[in-house]
Amino acid sequence: VILRPWCYVIAWVFRRHGYKRNGPIQTFVIPHSHMDVGWVYTIQESMHAYAANVYSSVTEALTQNKQRKFIAVEQEFFRLWWDSVATDKHKKQVRQLLKESRLEFVIGGQVMHDEAVTDLDDEILQLTEGHGFLYETFGVRPRFSWHVDPFGASATTPVLFALAGFHAHLISRIDYDLKDGMQKSKKLQFVWRGSPSLKEQQEIFTHTMDQFSYCTPSYLPFSNSSGFYWNGVALFPDPPKNGIYPNMSLPVTKETLHSYAKTMVQNIQQRAVWFRTNHVLWPWGCDKQFYNSSVQFSNMDPLVEYINQNSKEFGVTVQYATLSEYFQAVHQSNLTWEVRGSEDFLPYSTEPFQAWTGFYASRNVLKGIARRASSQLHAVETLFTRYRVNYPDGPVPKEEALQKLKALRWAVSEVQHHDGITGTESPKVSDMYIEHLTQAMMGVEELLAALFLLPQALGTASNSEQHIIVYNPLAWNTTAIINVTVTFPMATVFDDQGQPVPAQTQSSADSNMTYDLFIVVDLGGLQHKKYLIKFSEKPGKEGSLTHQAWVVSFKRLNVSQELKTGRRLLPVLNECYKIMLDQDTNLLHSITDRHEKRTVRMSQDFWEYQVNGNVSAGPISDNYIFSANGSAVRAYKAVKMEIVPGKIITEIRQYFYREETDEDYTYSVTTRVPQSFPRGRLCYRLEQSYSLGPLVVNTEAVLRTKTSLKNNRTLFTDDNGYQMMKRPSRTFVNDSVARNYYPMVRMAYIEDDSSRLVLLSERAHGASSQSEGELEVMLHRRLWNNQEWTLSYNLTLNDSSVVRPVLWMTLGSLAATSSLYQREALELQHRPVVMKEPRTRSPIRPVVLPDNLHLLTLSVPGWVYNSNHTLHLRNIETGSTQPDYDRVLLRIMHLYEKGEDPVLSQPSTINMKEVLRGMGEVRALEERSLTGTWDIADLQRWKWKASEDPGRGVSVGKLQFSIGGGEILHLDTCLLLKDERSYCISVP
Repeated sequence: VILRPWCYVIAWVFRRHGYKRNGPIQTFVIPHSHMDVGWVYTIQESMHAYAANVYSSVTEALTQNKQRKFIAVEQEFFRLWWDSVATDKHKKQVRQLLKESRLEFVIGGQVMHDEAVTDLDDEILQLTEGHGFLYETFGVRPRFSWHVDPFGASATTPVLFALAGFHAHLISRIDYDLKDGMQKSKKLQFVWRGSPSLKEQQEIFTHTMDQFSYCTPSYLPFSNSSGFYWNGVALFPDPPKNGIYPNMSLPVTKETLHSYAKTMVQNIQQRAVWFRTNHVLWPWGCDKQFYNSSVQFSNMDPLVEYINQNSKEFGVTVQYATLSEYFQAVHQSNLTWEVRGSEDFLPYSTEPFQAWTGFYASRNVLKGIARRASSQLHAVETLFTRYRVNYPDGPVPKEEALQKLKALRWAVSEVQHHDGITGTESPKVSDMYIEHLTQAMMGVEELLAALFLLPQALGTASNSEQHIIVYNPLAWNTTAIINVTVTFPMATVFDDQGQPVPAQTQSSADSNMTYDLFIVVDLGGLQHKKYLIKFSEKPGKEGSLTHQAWVVSFKRLNVSQELKTGRRLLPVLNECYKIMLDQDTNLLHSITDRHEKRTVRMSQDFWEYQVNGNVSAGPISDNYIFSANGSAVRAYKAVKMEIVPGKIITEIRQYFYREETDEDYTYSVTTRVPQSFPRGRLCYRLEQSYSLGPLVVNTEAVLRTKTSLKNNRTLFTDDNGYQMMKRPSRTFVNDSVARNYYPMVRMAYIEDDSSRLVLLSERAHGASSQSEGELEVMLHRRLWNNQEWTLSYNLTLNDSSVVRPVLWMTLGSLAATSSLYQREALELQHRPVVMKEPRTRSPIRPVVLPDNLHLLTLSVPGWVYNSNHTLHLRNIETGSTQPDYDRVLLRIMHLYEKGEDPVLSQPSTINMKEVLRGMGEVRALEERSLTGTWDIADLQRWKWKASEDPGRGVSVGKLQFSIGGGEILHLDTCLLLKDERSYCISVP
């Protein structure tokens, strides 16, 4: 079978292994098809070429023989098949197969999400999307994971799966040398306590696949064809009309039966010595398999029968199985398992020069759009929920609104695929993701506008003024600075009480035709406010709080050779920092923390790794892999600087030119230094906007921040925005640069005993600390190589785009920054939403949570199921199911780990009546599982014997809840609305 190049074929020696077992090896043959929601081919192409045929032919093949079984993993293809391809007969057969436990849904998410560069919010979303469909359609709730293809394993994923009610977790891609050691020591299975705060409360048994991974070994000693893939390899764009596919395995006949059996048994025996129990998980399948299930099973059936008939000779028994049957057998072995703490399996390498750390930064534009779509979804979900509560009979049709929300939920879920947001897909698939996201975002923008419109006209605004509304999508009071692009050089801003608001105008760095208008907004949690902007050509009247700022330009300097520095320093100050700029280089020189009175030397500029693209000349970089061809080199020879001093912000603009004579810059950074205001701690936040590109081919561009901090080359990065991971520098014989890169989803920082430098991001990047005091962030990649495989699938990552990511930088003491960065990361992710020219409804009361709690989700899911499981199953049988528009999903998350902050890490007790008073009166509460399909009172997970004793559980009151570090609370709540309707709210 033709596989990805890293799924290399591993041959084995034909000999019996010298180990003793009690009875024959019990082998669980698990039929499956790995169906990428994207990667090389678009979803439409895959549905046409093979995906639809997988579910049709599997359903038919399993119905024909009661012994056959199959596991279905990603839901996107199944849902498309169910809604547009499956016949009534197919649907009836599927329901029967589920009742017989011969078809099993594992994971159950919309996709098999990536674990390195995905955000916690989006992982939960895609899992909830799939689980909601399965539960409302079949009453099925997945209990096992099958995370076989993500490129490394995060410690967040097992926690989420445990919270969703899973019994066991399965992974595959971990470092090749680590897996080898685990195989030899029989430690591929363990109990994983992924959260340092929750520990045993949400532990989960984890199975690591052996070196053969999720694909059936394809080497056959008696044939040139691949083994056990009798339906061959999927053909694109169209299935062959004669049914003959490329690379079909030799049929199982009287002549080949024994040879097939011997090959299969020897592989089973080889795998058996790597595990502690007498059970072997033998995955039968691979990428794009089982589109002709009849051929597959008709060849495997006699092979299974033959091995079992000769089980005494072979020492092996074989059975078709689901994943649950395998894990149940292992669980019943009643062994005591080693405990793994909150360590993850990142980064991931397949060979000495194949560190899969490049994809952390691949396709920066896609990563940015995906996160922006997620943020927009969060904002509009909360707005629509509040709209439904306050205006249940409002003019916005609930069916149309939910349709738009579901489209964006689908698009955001889809791109979380492990060959989606990773940037490892072909250009046409990347374009597909972006098209789906942008179309769905446009629909939600229409909904957003509708939610703010009043049915009666309020008059029209003239060209000399503009009405805007600003919405805070977070459940905290916040002070923020928003930027509105305008065409007038001066403006006066008034709030909804007619009072002037602090503002600042200045010429835009992006256009000669527009101006930036910065406005200070003060908002309650989940609250919006109206503002009136009056434009003019001249400074405002007396009493105006608008300041007009002017650009100060500095001479462009050649920095290609060593210069004397630090002789002419220019200060930029706010209440928190004194920033010193070096006029000899136009670069940053140092930052002083004015509160702690500590100065940190600091420079910040752009560097490039120039990598190899010729496979005959050595290791290459590609979509997945970063392979540094030496140290990074400075990416510029000249720097220009502009400063815009202001009373709201001071803006520092730096432009980096690749060559001294270039007219256009290749890189730029704009740093906005805010002042302090009565509410909030804005002055700690240095907002930096970057521009990078187009890059030279085979260049990987990094932002290097070099400081005087003594961090011992130790880096801290987040796991999916859920928890921080310590990343000590590691030394390898080969590839140390690339293997010391880590995913940065929301944040990364370095520190010493006194100070910490934090960078917060609104999209994923790669981060590293290559030298003492350095924090390096990879922001962009442009690659090409001559590897035949990548050329044939157009996977060379020749990305000529200009990317514009944003980072927020904070410098301070350990105590000060620990109380800041978790909230700041969310404030960057969920910045205030600005709508122009609205005609709005009356203001609504704020919803405000304690500083250490975050409103993760507030939405109307529109589920078609009853929260009572028995009643729900009865409704499925009778077909009496209708969407529930009066049920709300609410998740509240504790942001801080145990010990992260002396105050904020403490459990926080909240009274739901008080918290939700701004929405309605709480009538009842029901705690649910993470994805909402389980009543916690009914959810029982398997207990696995671990080498450490479990601790205490979590107690939950009726209306008052104590939420500790790392916990996500999910409840069903009924609210009494203004019109006295009962409104159900679901709260994780």
